[in-house]
Amino acid sequence: MNAFDCLSRHQPLFAEARGDIAVSFEFFPPKSEKMEQNLWESIKTLEPLHPHFVSVTYGAGGSTRERTHATVERILKETGLTPAAHLTCVAATREEVDEIARAYWELGVRHIVALRGDPPEAGTKFAPHPGGYRDAADLVAGLRQVAPFDISVAAYPEVHPDSSTRAFDLENLKRKVDAGASRAITQFFFSPDCFLRFRDEAAAAGIDVEIVPGILPVSNVAQTRRFAEMCGASIPEWLNGLFEGLDDLPAARQLIAATLAAELCGQLYAGGVRNFHFYTLNRAELSYAICHLLGARPQREIAP
Repeated sequence: MNAFDCLSRHQPLFAEARGDIAVSFEFFPPKSEKMEQNLWESIKTLEPLHPHFVSVTYGAGGSTRERTHATVERILKETGLTPAAHLTCVAATREEVDEIARAYWELGVRHIVALRGDPPEAGTKFAPHPGGYRDAADLVAGLRQVAPFDISVAAYPEVHPDSSTRAFDLENLKRKVDAGASRAITQFFFSPDCFLRFRDEAAAAGIDVEIVPGILPVSNVAQTRRFAEMCGASIPEWLNGLFEGLDDLPAARQLIAATLAAELCGQLYAGGVRNFHFYTLNRAELSYAICHLLGARPQREIAP
């Protein structure tokens, strides 16, 4: 067999992608008028892909509570998307959290992403509020008492910074599922084996809900490192080298970021994954391009 024969038999990574996937996107509430404009441009760009849902984050210690609520409300009123509101139990009583949840239900929100949350001050350890929910599993159980929400929770393919072992992480995830969670969305990672191994371990531990991989397209390594320190993700050394020397070449950074994230998603697709959750950082282009490669295209109405 010559070199040409070898090349001609090689299937491109996305050759088998048929668009048989479900996607969801995460946004964060804007802090300024310019950021709000960027957010809504991104939402409108991604809306034609008909995501399963779009989630809106909640700042450490509930610091973005009003902005999160306002963003979710606008999504409900101005788009055909299904919003999922992040909700944490940091620095709040059970009554306060339940009141927020009831307000979301009355607004029309039916999906909550239930998280323990980060402490208000970076670098400090989480401590439950004396009158609050103890952790995410306790929060899920409480939300089930408020209304029949669809509830997503977090999962960690690599050990959470506050966990001592992988077994503890899996036990904690099972507690959240047993309390009523509908699915788990992972923190970001950079190795398909990392996710696929975790998915198998979760199934072996009796966790029977879908584990959805969280995908973070990286164009700023320093920013990604900060995120990773907070959630226990590891950044491979080769990532630094790929972006070295591109500080003044944003288009090149964008191309490399798309290539890396697309390859990861293609390998996950080949491993049987059909649900993807994208951490957009309120930018649409990278997530849109990867969805396109996976075969997810805008669903245009056909005139009769």
